[in-house]
Amino acid sequence: MDSIKMNRRKLLKLLGAGGALAAAGPLASPAFAARTAGRVVGVGGGFGGATAAKYLKRLQPGLDVTLVEPAREFYTCPFSNLYLGGMRQMEQIVHGYDTLKNRYGIKVVHQYAEDVDGEAHTVRLANGETLPYDKLVLSPGIDIDFEGLEGYDEAAAEKLPHAWKAGDQTRLLRSQLEAMDDGGTFILSAPDNPFRCPPGPYERVSQIAHYFSQHKPRSKILLLDAKDAFSKQGLFMDGWREVYGDMIEWVGLSDDGRVVRVDADSRELESEFGEIHRGDVVNVVPPQKAGAIAHRAGVTNGSGWVPVKPHTFESQQVDDIYVVGDATIAAPMPKSGFCANAQARVTAAAIVAELNGQDPLDPVWTNTCYSVIAPEYGISVAGVYRVIDGEIREVEGSGGVSPRDADAAFRRREAEYAVQWYNAIVQDTWETRGLQKTLT
Repeated sequence: MDSIKMNRRKLLKLLGAGGALAAAGPLASPAFAARTAGRVVGVGGGFGGATAAKYLKRLQPGLDVTLVEPAREFYTCPFSNLYLGGMRQMEQIVHGYDTLKNRYGIKVVHQYAEDVDGEAHTVRLANGETLPYDKLVLSPGIDIDFEGLEGYDEAAAEKLPHAWKAGDQTRLLRSQLEAMDDGGTFILSAPDNPFRCPPGPYERVSQIAHYFSQHKPRSKILLLDAKDAFSKQGLFMDGWREVYGDMIEWVGLSDDGRVVRVDADSRELESEFGEIHRGDVVNVVPPQKAGAIAHRAGVTNGSGWVPVKPHTFESQQVDDIYVVGDATIAAPMPKSGFCANAQARVTAAAIVAELNGQDPLDPVWTNTCYSVIAPEYGISVAGVYRVIDGEIREVEGSGGVSPRDADAAFRRREAEYAVQWYNAIVQDTWETRGLQKTLT
């Protein structure tokens, strides 16, 4: 167990230090800075887009980099579940763009990007302005697929929130939990793959169980799942039993856990074989697809997601458009904030190399994800990915999950590492302050 702890600590230190193996070469070479500038536009200011903009300017300060993001502040999905659990406030997970503007000279435009003309190499903004580009980086995240689940549309989401984009929906769900009577039932419906943050639904019910244990101890949680297996499943289920007893019930696909229809007015969910479940508070995590601008740019395929060239994350369908983050087809890498950050660094290096007539590096990506079951109970998964035989693959023997036989001290350290992980990634992305060091 000591070796596992040391390996995890070393991995976290590497990742938190901006351990972009793919970016190390260009960052160490002054040759890029001496070349002519180009114009790069980024759309989306989350983990992928903000990181790409920052690393483009770090790699080649003379680049003209514009970041288009309508929101002036970005709420992170990582740690938004802790807000639902009462362990964090929303102001602790919000980040701005001042450092990117002032330190790196990135032009940040707070507008919606309405359309992309791949042939003309332009982005049209909601205010009518047109931005020309040599290279375009799209990091649009996800959109909710409101046609993917019967009865679930934008109006239904105001009654049965998805809260899968941090912000107003997250606040709505918390207000419903606070208003629920003790002894009520909370239901979460989890979708089939692929979707943003595979461990997210399971951390969410953990956090809501923590809130219930503090304030509504007679309440119950039902998790209806369109899958028979999920990320860190054994670790989550062990933690649920150990910390929360029988408060959480999970129903998988084989036991009729797939939800096919919702009735927002009655807060009812209908499963595949006709069983009706009614909750006092219902959280529907619906099917998802790439953000709208990716569809308008013509880079999505029939799956609703974006196929990319594995070495660079350039679109397979439109030249000079690169796509990073949740919108991409990049399995086995999960759709996570950490992967978006790692992909963005590789893509920034690839763009700078191409603008300077050089070949891209052989990329290596890392991912680590912590889930907090309780204030002193954390679990994690990590992996390393490379291009092997033309495909992105996980490096055999890399990473892994927390040991299931770990003691309480190990779980407590993992919860502490989760905070360090969050602080490191927001520092690398926006260079903003993270959280206090502990969860208690």
